[in-house]
Amino acid sequence: MIDSRKLRPVFPLLCLLLMPSGVRAFTFNEVVDQARTLSTSEYTAPKPVPQFLRDLSYSRYQSIQFRPESSIWRASDSPFQIMMMQPGSVYSHAVELNIVESEGVREIPFRKGDFSYPDEELGKRIPADLGYSGFKLTYPLNNPEATDQFLVFGGASYFRGVGRGQVFGLSGRAVTVDTGLPSGEEFPAFTKFWLVRPANDADKMVVLALLDGPSLTGAYRFTVSPGENTVIDVDARLFFRNDVEQPGFAPLTSMFYYGENSRKPRGEWRPEVHDSDGLVIHDEATGEWLWRPLVKPEKLRLSYHDVERLAGFGLMQRDQHFRSYEDSEARYESRPSAWVEPKGDWGSGQVALVEIPSNSEANDNIVAFWTPDEPARAGDAVKLSYKLHFGQPEVSSQPGGQTAATFIGGSEAAVANENAYRFVIDFQDGSLDSLAADAAVISNVSGGEGVEVLEHFVQYVEVKDVWRLSVLAQANPSKSLTLRGFLSLDGEPLTETWTYELGADSALRQQPE
Repeated sequence: MIDSRKLRPVFPLLCLLLMPSGVRAFTFNEVVDQARTLSTSEYTAPKPVPQFLRDLSYSRYQSIQFRPESSIWRASDSPFQIMMMQPGSVYSHAVELNIVESEGVREIPFRKGDFSYPDEELGKRIPADLGYSGFKLTYPLNNPEATDQFLVFGGASYFRGVGRGQVFGLSGRAVTVDTGLPSGEEFPAFTKFWLVRPANDADKMVVLALLDGPSLTGAYRFTVSPGENTVIDVDARLFFRNDVEQPGFAPLTSMFYYGENSRKPRGEWRPEVHDSDGLVIHDEATGEWLWRPLVKPEKLRLSYHDVERLAGFGLMQRDQHFRSYEDSEARYESRPSAWVEPKGDWGSGQVALVEIPSNSEANDNIVAFWTPDEPARAGDAVKLSYKLHFGQPEVSSQPGGQTAATFIGGSEAAVANENAYRFVIDFQDGSLDSLAADAAVISNVSGGEGVEVLEHFVQYVEVKDVWRLSVLAQANPSKSLTLRGFLSLDGEPLTETWTYELGADSALRQQPE
C-alpha cells in the first residue's frame, strides 16, 4: 500500500484572486473536491467526437488552424494569450475550458469561426457545439514584440513545453498507469481546465485541471513561468478507484529512433533522429549522478533504477549540434530537455524507463517516470509536488563531467571473440575542464551478471577536448550485456556514472550474413 507520508506534499498557499464583493474565488481546493467526489463513482469515458473527425489523417488535421486574432486576452495588455485546439485525429474527445477572472468563472464557448479549414466541405461538417480538445499558451518568449507558443495541453494528460529559442519535442504527462506492463496501460485524461487570468504585468500564470481515468482521478495545479527555461510548479492530488500495480509519477514521454549508438534504419541518410538521447537520475542519498543513453529496442524493454532519495530525473537532448542531425525542418538540435525536481521526500522507489520498438520517428516510444516501492490500492490518496523544467540540458544543474557520446562496435569491430563488443564513451565539461592532459585519471568499470570486462582504459582526446573511456566486454549471446563506468581522480568521481544495456535482441549483436 502506498504510504502517503512518504510523499510529503509541499503545497504553497493557494492563489486567491481579488474579486468584487459577493463573487467567490475559485481555488485549487475546489478542483481537489471534484476529483475526490468523482473517484467514488464509476468511471465514464468521455464522449468521442464524430467519426469523420477521428478519421482525419494527422497532416489533414494539422491544416485546421486557429485564427491568432481570436486568442483569449489578445485585446488586453496581458502578456499571456490562449489559443484553442479543435478535436480530430488523435484528439478524440472534447474537454471543458474555463476562464477564472475577477468576475468569476466562465466557460469558453466553441466558435467554429475561430478556425480556418483546408476546404469548405470539411468546414461545413464541423458541429457548432463541437468543443475544444486543448489549448496553447503564448507569451513574448523570444521577442518582446511578438508572442510565441511555449506550452500546449492536448491529448489525454499530455503537455509540451519549450524554453527560449527551442522547438517542441518531448512531453510531460500527469500520471501513468501500468505503463510497460503485460496487463496493458491505461490513459487517464484531463477533462476540465480552469485558466486563471494573470495580472497584466505578471510573468507567470496558473492552470488548474481535473483528471479522470478508469483507475484514478486527480486534481492538478500548474504554475507556469516561461523564460530561458520554462518552469512549471506542479501540485497534484490523486485518488485511486482501483488497485494500480505500477503508478507512474511525473512522467516524461519522448522519441528515440536512432543515434550514434545504433544502426541507421534502411534508407535513412540523416546521422541521428531523436527528441532525447539519454536519461539522467540524481540520487541525493548517495550523491550519484547516472546517465543512461536511450535505445530503440527490438522488443519492449522496461528497466528500473533504484533510488534511495530522489533529487531529480529527466530526459535530455544533450547533442545540440545541427551536424548530428542535418534536418533543416525537424531541427532536432533545438528540442528541449526536461528535468523533474521533487519537492519534499518522495521516499524510496525507482525511476522506470520504458523503451518501445518503433519503425518511425512519428512515434513517441520512450517513457520515464518515478514509481514508489509499493503499488497503489483502491481508496489511496496521494499528494505530490515538484518542479518541471523545459529547456537546455543544463536544467539539471549537474556539476560533474557528463557523457557526450556513446559509440558501440559489434564483434567484427572488436576482437576475434564473436561475443565481445567495444564501447567508447566520451566525457566532457564539469571538473574535467580544469584537468591537465596528463592527469592521472582512472577508469572505473563493472559489468552485470554474466558480463566479463576484458579491458578498459581512459585517454584524453585533444582534438575533441574529451576524456575517452574505452571498454571491451563480453557476455553470453543469449543474455543482456550490462555495464557501468565512470572516471575518477585521487579516489573521487570526476563524472556521472554511465550505464548501458546491450540487449540480446539488439541489432548490433546480430551476426552479419
